[in-house]
Amino acid sequence: MTAVATDRSLVELVAQVAKDVAGPNAASVDAEARFPHEAFAALREIGAMSALVSVEEGGWGASLAEVGLATQELGKYCASTSMIFAMHQIQAACLVRHGRSPVFAELRRRLVEEQILLASATTELGIGGDVRTSSCAVERVGDRYRLEKNAPVISYAEHADAIFVTARATPDSPPSDQSLVVCLKEDLQLEPTSVWDTLGFRGTCSPGFVLRSEGPISHVLDDPYGDMSARTMLPVSHSLWGHVWLGIADAAVDTARRFVRKAARSKPGTTPPGASRLVEVVGVHQQLADVVHTAAARFDAVAHDDDVLTSVGFAIAMNNVKITASTLVIDIVSRALLVVGIAGYREDGAFAMGRLLRDAYGGALMVNNDRIAGNTAQLLLVHKD
Repeated sequence: MTAVATDRSLVELVAQVAKDVAGPNAASVDAEARFPHEAFAALREIGAMSALVSVEEGGWGASLAEVGLATQELGKYCASTSMIFAMHQIQAACLVRHGRSPVFAELRRRLVEEQILLASATTELGIGGDVRTSSCAVERVGDRYRLEKNAPVISYAEHADAIFVTARATPDSPPSDQSLVVCLKEDLQLEPTSVWDTLGFRGTCSPGFVLRSEGPISHVLDDPYGDMSARTMLPVSHSLWGHVWLGIADAAVDTARRFVRKAARSKPGTTPPGASRLVEVVGVHQQLADVVHTAAARFDAVAHDDDVLTSVGFAIAMNNVKITASTLVIDIVSRALLVVGIAGYREDGAFAMGRLLRDAYGGALMVNNDRIAGNTAQLLLVHKD
């Protein structure tokens, strides 16, 4: 599949999928806590899974800003679809930026031609959600690896074609000396340890698993995970997650606008009571959009400057994007709900906002903001500028 054989942009095509496919299925995805199969079938049809793969290798060669806008479009209609798309693209970014061997070139070919879905397993029981620490380890047996990881959460694991797994580089390595292993579906065993019955982001299908994998040692990425985290994983994650939350905020503001306009039409010549609150909502929404879009543009501007990417100041800035964006989305949806009132509180009308509110709260909890704030506090102690 050639992703660029069209006159329409990636963002335009994804926006059409969001409106025509993701949106109409969002309620059932949420109610049934099921994987959004319809949306991802449509995303594969337009080659969106290989958005970050270079044009030379058959992908879109998209910037992070473009992928962010596509993620935002999905977030307007189905936050679960948007989050899965974002998490897939985070792993794709690691593959594109750090997979230099022929093995990973072949995986990029599969990403383009088969539109495979990539997932990740970075959290582990017993380490408190610290993705830069691992208890499990890569065991090398000749030219093969073996690992076992007890992960409290692996999003859409049973639907993924490959899972990128963090583990200590060797059984003798310290917890922070990590490798990233690309575990293909055929090399995986997944033993469920919990169910996924949550308040929001229900379609991400993220229960816990004991993950066991054996495969060729060539499936371990060469770069240490610490380098990949600083140069790619952290900034791309915080930026794309921010676009998910911005999409949710877009939907909330749109709902509030529609409600106020309907009220204005019903009483011509008067200003609806919620109009002044709508002004406040739009103002906070602009703040969120500025934070999120600036983060993507900042990364694109320094994407190949390792000195900047690995600097303390850059890490602080990207951490702040995550904390700020995940906090503002809750504020925006809550303010929009006040504009709409009981019509938004009801689940059976055109202005229902229950799913938006439930999904909005997931942002601050997914890699808890308190943990990121603690990490940022440590960085500030050594940051000189």
